[in-house]
Amino acid sequence: MNVKRALILISVLSSLIISACSTTKVVPTSGDAAPNKQVDVSSVPNAVPKSEPKSRYGNPKSYVVFDKRYYVMESSQGFVEKGIASWYGTKFHGRRTSSGETYDMYAMTAAHKNLPLPTYVKVTNLNNGKHVIVKVNDRGPFHENRIIDLSYTAAIKLDIIKKGTGLVEVRAIQPGEVIPSSSNEGAPVATVPSSNNNEGFYIQVGSFGQLANAENLRRKLEPLGEHLIKISQTIVTGRTLYRVRIGPLTDIDLSDSITSKLQNYGVSEHRIVVN
Repeated sequence: MNVKRALILISVLSSLIISACSTTKVVPTSGDAAPNKQVDVSSVPNAVPKSEPKSRYGNPKSYVVFDKRYYVMESSQGFVEKGIASWYGTKFHGRRTSSGETYDMYAMTAAHKNLPLPTYVKVTNLNNGKHVIVKVNDRGPFHENRIIDLSYTAAIKLDIIKKGTGLVEVRAIQPGEVIPSSSNEGAPVATVPSSNNNEGFYIQVGSFGQLANAENLRRKLEPLGEHLIKISQTIVTGRTLYRVRIGPLTDIDLSDSITSKLQNYGVSEHRIVVN
């Protein structure tokens, strides 16, 4: 897409995408915040998956934000993803989301960069086992280390509101799919046995077919933390791969600091890996 068409697309979607969650909205200086009043989240039911037509404006084949292109999935069937969640609140409350709906920070909704709109997902906090059902009706978060932006209420239910972020699993739910009874509509925060994810997570920065190439990258990244740069071996469709990972990490702020430096070492792509 040429620059002119890209600018037109951003202009058309600005009120739908960028205004909703173009930054990491847990940072106080962004102007976002929790509401002044206390909210009894126990009275807010989980979202109930139902068949709905795809949003007319929220599902382009691809779109560009901050010079990066994102591709929208055709289907959410079988989708499972682990990574870091954030949340958004008062700054975007009442604004139009990417699907055309109005963002309500007291509802059970979320934003995702790639899932079709709408999609219903079960989000589980990997540190305490709490989980909720939310409707994905927005785009974002456009922070390279975040996989989902939760509404204020959903974040409270998952106990990530104080830290602002948390390790989660996002699992798509299809209309009519049987959901465990503990997640029924109207249930308060549903708690399952904790996954006890105290071992932390990793930043994967490369995957190579040759061990020598993985070793070269490991040595290059040693200034980021000599004992943090590791190579793991795996077999995918009969082929041995050597993955270069940074970790384990338990501090999300530290992971943000590390990833902000990766460009200086020639690493342009990375992803968060939660075992």
